[in-house]
Amino acid sequence: MRKLQNTLYITTQGSYLHKERETLVVEQERKKVAQLPVHSIGHIFCFGNVLVSPFLLGFCGENNVNLAFFTENGRYLGRLQGRQSGNVLLRRAQYRVSEQNPVPIARNIIAAKIQASKRVLQRQIRNYGENAAIQSAVNALNISLRQLKGAAELDVVRGIEGDAAARYFGVFGQLLSEKSGFSFDGRNRHPPRDGVNALLSFVYSILGKDISGALQGMGLDPQVGFLHADRPGRDSLAQDILEEFRAWWADRLVLSLINRGQIKPQDFVTEASGAVSLKADARKLSFQALQAKKQEKIVHPFLGEEVEIGLLPYIQAMLLARHLRGDLAEYPPFLMR
Repeated sequence: MRKLQNTLYITTQGSYLHKERETLVVEQERKKVAQLPVHSIGHIFCFGNVLVSPFLLGFCGENNVNLAFFTENGRYLGRLQGRQSGNVLLRRAQYRVSEQNPVPIARNIIAAKIQASKRVLQRQIRNYGENAAIQSAVNALNISLRQLKGAAELDVVRGIEGDAAARYFGVFGQLLSEKSGFSFDGRNRHPPRDGVNALLSFVYSILGKDISGALQGMGLDPQVGFLHADRPGRDSLAQDILEEFRAWWADRLVLSLINRGQIKPQDFVTEASGAVSLKADARKLSFQALQAKKQEKIVHPFLGEEVEIGLLPYIQAMLLARHLRGDLAEYPPFLMR
C-alpha cells in the first residue's frame, strides 16, 4: 500500500478496504495496517486480489472518489463512476489542450526522452571507455535538446524527436555485447526484422498497455494525445507517455536481457514474410523480467518519494491530470536525475 498525494495504491494481495466513520481502513490478514481520512483521498487504485466493502463502494460513488481496478500485473479492468464525475471536465481540458496548445506538454515529454537516451549512451562510455561514435551521438543529442527549447510548433518537436531517435539508434548496436551474437542495424518495426527490434517492440507493447490502463484509471482518454496524432485504434496519449520510459526502462531492460545471455539469437523465429518474433519461452522470460523490474524501488524525481517502478505509469497519469486541471503549471515528465 502506498499513498502519493491524493491517490492510494493498493498492491498487497488479499487486502480489504472498508469505511470506518470518516476514515478508510486497510486490513491485511485481518490486521489493520492503515487508517486514512476518507476526504483526503481522490483516487484508489486496486491491483489484483483486493476487496472493497459495499459501504466504501457507496461512499466512493456518492463522493466522486475514483475507484479503479487492475490485474496484479497492471492491466486495466474497470472503474467505479458515481452519478457525478469530474472526468467530464478533465477530458474537456485534455481535448482542449490537445487541439489548441499541445506543444508545451509534447516538448517536455521529448526533452525527457532525449535526456534519458543520452544518459544510456553516457553510461556505456562510463562503463566501457571512450567511444567516438557514441560520443558523437551524445553531442548530437545535446544539440537536439538546445533546439527543442525554442520549438514552438508540433511538427518541429516531432522532427527534433525523429532526428534524436535516429542518432540514438544509430549507435544502439554498439551497446550490445559482442558475445551475445546479436547485431543491430537500426530501428525497424511493423513488423520487426531482427531479434533486437522484436524484443524492443515486445517490451514497448507491454509498457504501452500498462500506460493506457493507468490513463483510463485516472479518467483520461488514452486515444487523444499531445505528441502523437490521433489514429483509429491507437492509444496516442499512451504512446506519448511511453516516450518517457523507452530509454530508461525498456531499452535498458532489453540490453540487460541480451548482454547477460538471458535472451539468445535462437529464441526468435523468422516468418516467411521476414517478420521476426520471440518464441513462447522467450516471451515468458522477458515478461517475467519486466514484472521483476516493476518491484524495484526508486525515488521519484518529482515527488521525492520512494515508489515501486511499476507504479510509474500511474504516477505520471496522475501528474498529467493535475496539470490539465490547473494544479501544476507544467507537466513534469519522468526523468531520473
